[in-house]
Amino acid sequence: MVHILPAQRIDEYGHTHVDVKAIIALAMPLFINSSLQVVLNLTDTWFIGKLSTDAMAAMGACYYLVFVFFLIIGGVGMGVQTLVAQAYGAGRYSHAAHAAWCGIWGSLLTTPLFLWVAFNGHWFLSPFGLTESVNELADQFWLPRLLGGSISAVLYSLNSFFNGVSRPRVTLWTMLSVMLINALLNQLFIVHFAMGIRGAAWASTLALLIGVVVALLFFMSPIFVREFNTFQSWRPEWKGLVQVFRLGIPTGLFPAVDVIGLALFQLMQVRLSAVDGAATQIVMMLTSVAYMPAIGIALAGTTLVGQSIGAGDKNWAMQCAKVIMMMAMIYMGVMGLLLAFNGQWVMSLFVSNHSQDSDVIQLGEKLLWIAAAYQVFDGLNLSSSFCLRGAGDVRFPTIMLLLLSWLVFMPLCHMLTFAPHHGWVDFLPQWGWGAMGGWIAALVYTICLGLSLWLRWQSRAWQKINVFS
Repeated sequence: MVHILPAQRIDEYGHTHVDVKAIIALAMPLFINSSLQVVLNLTDTWFIGKLSTDAMAAMGACYYLVFVFFLIIGGVGMGVQTLVAQAYGAGRYSHAAHAAWCGIWGSLLTTPLFLWVAFNGHWFLSPFGLTESVNELADQFWLPRLLGGSISAVLYSLNSFFNGVSRPRVTLWTMLSVMLINALLNQLFIVHFAMGIRGAAWASTLALLIGVVVALLFFMSPIFVREFNTFQSWRPEWKGLVQVFRLGIPTGLFPAVDVIGLALFQLMQVRLSAVDGAATQIVMMLTSVAYMPAIGIALAGTTLVGQSIGAGDKNWAMQCAKVIMMMAMIYMGVMGLLLAFNGQWVMSLFVSNHSQDSDVIQLGEKLLWIAAAYQVFDGLNLSSSFCLRGAGDVRFPTIMLLLLSWLVFMPLCHMLTFAPHHGWVDFLPQWGWGAMGGWIAALVYTICLGLSLWLRWQSRAWQKINVFS
């Protein structure tokens, strides 16, 4: 069987080229879809920012911790796209649908773990020395948000299927539904029912549940049943479950390790003061304007690499990845500069009229310039890691991220953030640069990670991996 390579263009002389227009056509719906996640993040940030500075600090204290569990426990859904893309590239369409079902069943199996974490939030929040008011608000956000953990994993499995078979527009419509429902429920729960920060968490969980319903309606529609046999391949099968867990857990661990670092980084800033914590949370959400759409570009890399390998041409995967990396780096660099040049205006959108807010804005303006400096390397990090994921190379990136996060980022962040005797430990040097120091540590970490993953891709070690063996 002759397989058609993805994004391939043949000129009048018979020479093959990477079709940049085809890559843009694939990446654009994924780009827009990831941009919808930016809207979700900023919507929650806007509503919570209008409550109080303490509420914003509380969201910052547990926001990334929540996603750590989403990624570690629910990472099973993240392994689906590689399996689907490679099966699709090889012309095994029913196997692609079966991989999606295995992801769904695997995600549902994580429900008991998510319930345990949801009802024991105090165990995870108490060690970080939060003020009483911030800790109480964080606890209100924790339970309803974690109840949506397995729901999020199911939705990721379904979206990974659509992305893997080059149907990213379905993912776009699904996430557009989630975004609109989330905004409406935020207005209803926070404003009309006066549920505060708890209302924002319930809005997110219920919006994800509605997103699963929408995605299943597409997945079971006649067009997908005819092409992929989606209705007949629903039965769970041990080998398929092992595959999605074997690939999905390391895939989820990679961003989870990163998010653990970000969670501790954020908690350090909250420990400094509510102003440092609030400013850092707002800047983190603003920089999602750069990195979340870039994840859409990187996801296109996962699909292109997976389909190229499935079609039997690993050299073509190299060429497609080069274009993906350039697109991600250019986009993130430009967006980082735009945010920095408009720092005062964008920061002022997410604060109320409390007395501390002018301090939050002033600090946030400075932090945006540091954040702008690392965007290019974060683009290299994202695109390299997602291209490696398409090849099934998930262990090396996870190990490298773990080493850099815990041996470079965390110690350096603690040393630069805290003054002597004000941190979590006293055996490290402490220079007391505050939130500025923490963000400089993040810059150093991102440069090291981006370069290491790019070198891994260039080494071609991933070409020896077979995800179906």
